[in-house]
Amino acid sequence: MASLILVNGSSLARQQTGALGIICLKANYSTEEPRKLKSTNLATLKRGTGGRSSFNGIVATVFGSTGFLGRYVCNKLGKIGSQLILPYRGDHYDALRLKVVGDLGQVLFHPYDLRDEESIYKAVKYSNVVINLVGRDWETKNFKFQDVHVDGARRIARIAKQAGVEKFIHLSSLNASADPVPIVKKDGSQFLKSKYYGELAVREEFPEAIVFRPSDIYGQEDRFLRYYAHIWRRQFRAMPLWYKGERTIKQPVYCSDVAQGIINAIKDSDTQGNTYQAVGPRRYKLSELVDWFHREMRKDEEWWGYRRYDLRYDPTFMMRVRFTEFISPGFPVGELHTERVEREHVSDVIEKGVPSLEDLGVNLTLMEDQVPWELRPYRAALYYDAELGEFEKPTPPPFIH
Repeated sequence: MASLILVNGSSLARQQTGALGIICLKANYSTEEPRKLKSTNLATLKRGTGGRSSFNGIVATVFGSTGFLGRYVCNKLGKIGSQLILPYRGDHYDALRLKVVGDLGQVLFHPYDLRDEESIYKAVKYSNVVINLVGRDWETKNFKFQDVHVDGARRIARIAKQAGVEKFIHLSSLNASADPVPIVKKDGSQFLKSKYYGELAVREEFPEAIVFRPSDIYGQEDRFLRYYAHIWRRQFRAMPLWYKGERTIKQPVYCSDVAQGIINAIKDSDTQGNTYQAVGPRRYKLSELVDWFHREMRKDEEWWGYRRYDLRYDPTFMMRVRFTEFISPGFPVGELHTERVEREHVSDVIEKGVPSLEDLGVNLTLMEDQVPWELRPYRAALYYDAELGEFEKPTPPPFIH
């Protein structure tokens, strides 16, 4: 029988008689207990010195890889030498740009449908890690919140369990609740409600699943900063917010921090079955955040005529929201829809005793350090070449201690 010995990160096979022995020797030849390998397949063994051209033993299927957060997760996985299987739906060109996140031959694509169990199984059957980032911010005629956040999440979790996947990571949402408090809509946020039941569904099918509950995520091509920077969210140069945004508390998190938390959870053996609150390091009033965004875009009250007022006393704005949903139900203009207006005024609630990204060893990014760069393309008169010191540095928003 053949025995397999791992020395200095490389594998050697030799012939010997007797039973099959699998031994892993450390480089310093210490007297510690040998670590048993989970598989004798040479393709699953770690190789290389680390980095994108190595293989770290992780074979990950990332559902929702073409979305905003998915690109960051795939890039971070590829940088540490993971093999990636990226299911996609629709045009394959939407996923093709992710080919470069890993080394040659390490990134594979597979068409799938969230309702097709066979295609899901084919995408996960060779993986030891499955990440579910699939989600919808608004409902369409093909996919309701129940279809994506509950039924789809349950289906992926169940099939991953059947395929013998070791780690399953599910992206939920902060403030997910079975009975969300209504603000603009009479029945409250259906997005948050479906995310709550999606968590329960995943736990039923895959009890050891790792759940992340992110707050509003900002970054390049996000749906937080761009939402408030878009002309369609404003009424001319005024910004309508519920109670002027004074009663809403937000704790936004940087996209790279959430992605790093997912990577650290994969590498940590003690994360199975845990739930993590993916939030930023500081809490702010929504009113202060939106005012600061406009100062960074040089669209403040003094130079541009910006002002903020109470949404409750402007029925014309909600008429615009419903009109937007009517004319563009598939992809609302400026991502403005009733569900978004409802959810943006829900304050972020942090539960005591639930671990956060910092418990995963993530060094959180301050909004004051990152947002100016992200909002730079949205500045008024961007073509104007300002002289050094011509514009004062915008005052950052006060945060809640």
